[in-house]
Amino acid sequence: MTPSEKNPKAKEQFAKNIFSVTQQLQYSNDNTKLALDLAVFINGLPVITYELKNQLTKQDVEDAVYQYQNDRDPKELLFQFKRCMVHFALDDARIKFCTKLDGKKSWFLPFDKGYNDGAGNPPNPDGIMTDYLWKEILTKTELANIIENYAQVIEEKDNDTGKVKHKQIFPRYHQLSVVKELLADIQKNGVGRKYLIQHSAGSGKSNSIAWLAHQLVGLEVKGVNVADSVVVVTDRVNLDQQIKNTIKQFMQVGNTVAWAEHSDDLRKAIKDGKKIIITTVHKFPIILNGIGTAHKNRKFAIIIDEAHSSQSGSMSAQMNIALGDDYDPDSDIEDKINMLVEGRKMLTNASYFAFTATPKNKTLEMFGVAAPQSDGVVKHFPFHIYSMKQAIQEGFISYISAERSGKSLTRYSTLALRCINSLMRKLK
Repeated sequence: MTPSEKNPKAKEQFAKNIFSVTQQLQYSNDNTKLALDLAVFINGLPVITYELKNQLTKQDVEDAVYQYQNDRDPKELLFQFKRCMVHFALDDARIKFCTKLDGKKSWFLPFDKGYNDGAGNPPNPDGIMTDYLWKEILTKTELANIIENYAQVIEEKDNDTGKVKHKQIFPRYHQLSVVKELLADIQKNGVGRKYLIQHSAGSGKSNSIAWLAHQLVGLEVKGVNVADSVVVVTDRVNLDQQIKNTIKQFMQVGNTVAWAEHSDDLRKAIKDGKKIIITTVHKFPIILNGIGTAHKNRKFAIIIDEAHSSQSGSMSAQMNIALGDDYDPDSDIEDKINMLVEGRKMLTNASYFAFTATPKNKTLEMFGVAAPQSDGVVKHFPFHIYSMKQAIQEGFISYISAERSGKSLTRYSTLALRCINSLMRKLK
């Protein structure tokens, strides 16, 4: 574990960890000629493998992916599921990773920074475009942080069959960066600010929210918790369960997480000081009233998922009822949240983290970062962006789906999807 700032004994123990790198690792007992480009070990245990390519030799990241999918037997001990944390395929311009090698079915995700609101990496005047992998990510402290707070094997249960599957997760670059930047800002400025995170469909928002909530609970400044409780607010029933299960599997003490289905559950969870409280957007007025009056001496972090138009008119109607209003078909969840936050002004004992794919102008004004322009006009921008353009170019959503609604999610990296997206961009 990464040591806390006031624990010299933990720092001493952490310093004893041995981080090592082996080049051309011979991994097979049956064929000793087989070798892997690079592997990282901690105290002798393998955690990361690499296949490295160079476009100057007419090989790129896709050749590294092909090598993992076709030449690396997942039955080999080093490549067996849960043996290593992650497998990286990279060249001098792009990075991809996989958490479960499964032959040709191995699913590789991008680990790129993004460039010009799209896929890829920005030019690097000081080296190759992918050197951030070892300069930023593979330092001892950051690698330990990822192992402790991000990398995880979680259980997924099929509600129809009852079967339980295990899934190994690892953060994409934008997920890691948004959580780190949010934690750094609240640690520097304390509770009482608003943050707008504009992450498109396909960004892995559920995991980003879970990672943020999990780490906000333990965040300290000079030995004092930054937030006493974290409240996760969502309007999607299926995501309620997904977030709840993911967060619970991160939290080592299960009773620190509460699911507030009813108003009384929410009040009790806040009163009992539960560390993480997951609830629906209908309870949002209760949250604001409670933490602004009865619990004004405590500090809260409120994570609002999908702070945009609800996916059904009935959801908006229920929100109006919860607020004591008549149903207004032109008013949606995003409008109501903005109205509530604006009506209560800014609670000084709460920070707001609003995750949305397509924020309205009002939402940008309410939660965005104010930036005065040269002409005197004040514009507002998201704190962090994973754009729809990047999601399309990385293959997480189709061009057609984005044009119609920006909501439909497709399976990653199928040949057909790539061809359709490429063709549509040319026709556009």
